[in-house]
Amino acid sequence: MNERYSRQHLFAPIGRSGQEKLARASIAIVGMGALGSALADMAARAGIGEIRLIDRDFVEFSNLQRQMLYDESDASRYLPKTEAAAIRLAAINSEVSLIPRVADLHAGNAEELLHGTDLILDGSDNFTVRYLLNDYAIKMGIPYIYGGAVASRGVCYPVLPERGPCLRCLFPNPPERGTAETCDTAGVISPIIHAITAMQMAEALKCLVGDLDAVQKQLVQLDLWRNHWSQIDVSQAKRPDCPACAERRFEFLDDQTAVGWSQTMCGRNSVQIRPAQPASLDFDAMVKKLSPVGRVERTPFLLRFMPDDTHTLVLFPDGRALIQGTEDPTMARSLYSRYVGD
Repeated sequence: MNERYSRQHLFAPIGRSGQEKLARASIAIVGMGALGSALADMAARAGIGEIRLIDRDFVEFSNLQRQMLYDESDASRYLPKTEAAAIRLAAINSEVSLIPRVADLHAGNAEELLHGTDLILDGSDNFTVRYLLNDYAIKMGIPYIYGGAVASRGVCYPVLPERGPCLRCLFPNPPERGTAETCDTAGVISPIIHAITAMQMAEALKCLVGDLDAVQKQLVQLDLWRNHWSQIDVSQAKRPDCPACAERRFEFLDDQTAVGWSQTMCGRNSVQIRPAQPASLDFDAMVKKLSPVGRVERTPFLLRFMPDDTHTLVLFPDGRALIQGTEDPTMARSLYSRYVGD
């Protein structure tokens, strides 16, 4: 061990033996937006040996107010968040192994993307993914650190399989579509991001060094603007009929109907199209095909096609696309079919 981690060595609950455990650990951070980028920064600085960065999106200027790893050049170049983060994190700590994956995590690829990890950190922005992560963590017997933030409010809860209630014990079903606030509808301030990720990372470090008795056993909720903090005792909330941790029916992890679909991106006037079968788009051929009918911009990671003044198709190498300029899934699928194919 070197001088880099000397202050963690001095912290008795970690020490040198704990630092060695961190260096051998592999974690996945799912979602590299505000929560995920802050978590990745702390994980790299702490010396966690392998960090998988999983996100489907690219950097936009609206991200820069709260997503700490990115800058204007990343947004100008439409860099995928995982690639931009890996570049920045490698400059922070060259000793850790960084695995960026530009991917939309779903039931069809979750086991491949998460295989072999010791812990999952939640940086996602939707409950379907969170329930899937909860399923995977319980199935594999690894910790999942749930976190969420919107406006000035946030929540954190560590899921430890076999030691307490899981996410579905606390929230049996996802909220109805359109009922939950998001950063794109209610906004968000950066202090709540750092407050929640600080708690998430503290719980992750406890788990990775093996100090499970120190792990938080309450659901923590806070509102920094209204000066509210609460700790809800959920130790008795484990449900005997929970589909996930009691009956071991992993409905979100096994839901193959979710592999190919379209999804409206709340507040962004965009629809994501994900083909049922992953493709391998030939960007050279796509540029040749699309240039006569619209404006095309290409980067090493994506292709942007503007067929008119209203719509933009952002295409990824695996065939996934963001159709910007509409919230109508039917219109989005029509544009995808017209310019990319069925």
